[in-house]
Amino acid sequence: MTEDQKVDGAAVHTEENPVKELSKQQLKKLRRKEKEKKEGNTDDAQEPQQDTDDKKEEETNEAEADGEKKAPRKPKKPKKPKVKKQTEPEPTIPVSKLFPSGKYPEGEIMEHPLDLNNYRMTSEEKRSQDELFDATYQEARHAAEVHRQARQWFQKHVVKPGAKMIDLAESLENKVRQLIEEQPLKAGIAFPLGCSLNHCAAHYTPNPGDTTVLGQDDVVKFDLGTHINGRIIDCAFTMCFNPKYQPLLDAVREATNTGIKTAGIDVRLCDVGEAIQEVMESHEIELDGKVYPIKCVRNLNGHNIERFRIHAGKTVPIVRGGPETKMEENEFYAIETFGSTGKGYVQEVGDCSHYMKDYNKFSFPNLRDKSSKDLLSAIDKNFSTLAFARRYLDRAGHTKHLLTLRNLVKCEAVVPYPPLCDVRGSYVAQYEHTIVLRPTCKEVISRGTDY
Repeated sequence: MTEDQKVDGAAVHTEENPVKELSKQQLKKLRRKEKEKKEGNTDDAQEPQQDTDDKKEEETNEAEADGEKKAPRKPKKPKKPKVKKQTEPEPTIPVSKLFPSGKYPEGEIMEHPLDLNNYRMTSEEKRSQDELFDATYQEARHAAEVHRQARQWFQKHVVKPGAKMIDLAESLENKVRQLIEEQPLKAGIAFPLGCSLNHCAAHYTPNPGDTTVLGQDDVVKFDLGTHINGRIIDCAFTMCFNPKYQPLLDAVREATNTGIKTAGIDVRLCDVGEAIQEVMESHEIELDGKVYPIKCVRNLNGHNIERFRIHAGKTVPIVRGGPETKMEENEFYAIETFGSTGKGYVQEVGDCSHYMKDYNKFSFPNLRDKSSKDLLSAIDKNFSTLAFARRYLDRAGHTKHLLTLRNLVKCEAVVPYPPLCDVRGSYVAQYEHTIVLRPTCKEVISRGTDY
């Protein structure tokens, strides 16, 4: 072997074989083979297999030495998480399970009116402010999604003439409890289901033992409240089964949508009322050959909403001449209108079914008997300052509560809200949505495909 044929740690050089770069593994293999030949320990039976393995390894090493690489394996596509879908026709899966990310559907997005608000939709500063309040918006959207799913099932599959009002009320309320995963003060019903009939405009829900039945010629208003951590969605709709009443419903729905369109940051409350009245009273309805003008119920109003406070101080009139107070950024409002074929004015009539603890009172020195204190404690625990019905006290285990509840009213610890009615023989319709005046836009949180 000449000097050029020696293994020098980098190359083997012969006339037939030009210099070829070797890897460390190849050099190691050459040395091992030379050593085996000298010692005579090479096993003939294993030579073919060893040569084959060596050849494969050499080819692999040569490929690596020449810069060749195997094609990388394609990464496996991550499996898409299964998205749960709500059961049909009856929704049974809690809404939080349908949106595990905690991001709930937005409501209808609208621009704020007035030229001074034109910049808001494109302002980076306002978008940042939106993000700061996202947790609050998500709570409201969660409550609104429960409201939508429960009411749409209720409208299509539950409400029928001939049903008892108490069965209808408990059917919708129990569906809300299921979809919202009810927990006292954390998630649940914000106020009893209002199911006021005909001339009764608001604040009627069946008390225990009520046998009232929904009739074919009734006009019924369903006013439902849901909440997450006290963030309330207040939303109402009207149903009728005789098409002759439909013009009344159409007029009130249009008036409510006008109020929603008019509302916005820096808008005066009186301007909202004026716009509503103009639309409402442009309508009329013919019933049994007589034409009735549709009037706004002038002593019923919309209102702003705060956490655990359904009526938070500002009122949104539905007639002209209201307060000149302006709407402000990040306020929540219930925009609701009532149209009537009667006088357009309501009074308290009948047995009370709605009650609510006074938001502004914290001590009750006149409250001395143990039963009253126990009932007030139960109200605090289950409802705080949210409205409740007598049926709810029964459900909480306080079945013999009537006298004690009257004492709480007498001591002004609890405020009664009796039914509000126009003249008998008239018909009242109601539509309502909850909106939030976000820094960038106006969101109609409770909007759905139904209304």
